[in-house]
Amino acid sequence: MARVSSEELGAEPIGKLLIKQAVPASIGILVMSLNVLVDSVFVGNWIGSIAIAAINVVLPVSFFIGALGMAIGVGGSSIISRALGANDKKKALFTFGNQITLTLIVTLLMVAVGLYYIDDLIPAFGGKGSIFEPAKIYYTIVLYGVPFLALCMMGNTVIRAEGKPKFAMVAMIIPSVGNLLMDYIFIYLLDWGMHGAAWATTIGYLLCCAYVFYFFVSKNSELKIKPIHLSLQFPIIKEIGSLGVVTLSRQAVVSIIYLLMNNILFNLGGEAMIAVYAIIARTLMFAFFPVYGVTQGFLPIAGYNYGAKKYQRVQKTITTAIKYAALLATLVFIGLMLFPTEIASLFLSSNPNLSKSELAINKFVLEHIPTAMRLVYAATPIIALQLIGAAYFQAIGKAIPALLLTLTRQGFFFIPLVIILPKYYGELGVWLAFPIADVLATIVTGYYLRREIKKELYELKT
Repeated sequence: MARVSSEELGAEPIGKLLIKQAVPASIGILVMSLNVLVDSVFVGNWIGSIAIAAINVVLPVSFFIGALGMAIGVGGSSIISRALGANDKKKALFTFGNQITLTLIVTLLMVAVGLYYIDDLIPAFGGKGSIFEPAKIYYTIVLYGVPFLALCMMGNTVIRAEGKPKFAMVAMIIPSVGNLLMDYIFIYLLDWGMHGAAWATTIGYLLCCAYVFYFFVSKNSELKIKPIHLSLQFPIIKEIGSLGVVTLSRQAVVSIIYLLMNNILFNLGGEAMIAVYAIIARTLMFAFFPVYGVTQGFLPIAGYNYGAKKYQRVQKTITTAIKYAALLATLVFIGLMLFPTEIASLFLSSNPNLSKSELAINKFVLEHIPTAMRLVYAATPIIALQLIGAAYFQAIGKAIPALLLTLTRQGFFFIPLVIILPKYYGELGVWLAFPIADVLATIVTGYYLRREIKKELYELKT
């Protein structure tokens, strides 16, 4: 793999550069999303639909702890991108070293807390009835691997900040392939059930962490840290925290949403209704992988050029990224509207020897998934503006607007809607909350982004 200098972020044509950054990011996210999707298909077919619901209950907790690493990674990577753009190598090195130390301290502490309160957390997130035991098995094993996940997520964002998207792509592919291979061995061949699914996931995290470590000790990385760089420095921690809180707040809200959704849906339709939501949630990352890829590719370009004071390039990066992401989101929207039942069927076992309860859940899912999926993704074509708008403020180090825009859809709009609407419209109200929140958040994001481009960014350029 050829070495790439971060200086290319400030020199190559924006369209070509965005594709160069976004395609590897998209491939990496695609493979990771396929991992989640196929993993769920394997679990659903080889263990059962209750197992899918059990994993859906556990994910908010494990992903929140893993997201601590991503928050530290994204916050620090914004600093690194701008520091490299300003030719401040020393600050980049100390920032990366502080990211490593923070990630280890915070995630190990959270794992300890998560294991101590295991019997309280699982029911709180909807792990009730027949879901509790398989959820506890999965949760316990996966949580031990979450610090490695956090290091992977942190390291991956730094690799992108260096302008090395192909290496970041490989870092995302390795755990996905490893997980699926282990799924086949542990679940299908060895019949370990939920234990097998959990160990497959954990081993995937370990493989990813090993590759990220290799990248930074090899000649491919520009960031060769020394022990001195690992010592925490308050100004750097403060800046990482102010920007990382955006990502962390987003994941915290996602975890709250899982908690609300699992409990609201359990009250509306029991385990079967949670299974419907689990399938929709699994489809989410896979469906949006190209849009997320453009967003990931956009971040280092915008951050580097802002740090280098090339404001015309920043402005062009924003408009180009929105156009690319909107086109891709529209194509995704068409597929989701046309094939909801076919998508859901992939997750459900066709084994004729299933128990009556499993058959009843499968029937329920197939009856309810078309309406649910079409409503949840009804506003998909406009999400590009939301994602790029919030990402821009984060890329240039403006923490408060980035935080507010990130929380707009899920925190300020979706949570109140999903609490209120089901009281009047039942299950329909749950699904309606998604597109309404998307439309309102897009309007707000569009307003603030337009104001930034026309005022602050234009004034800096001139």
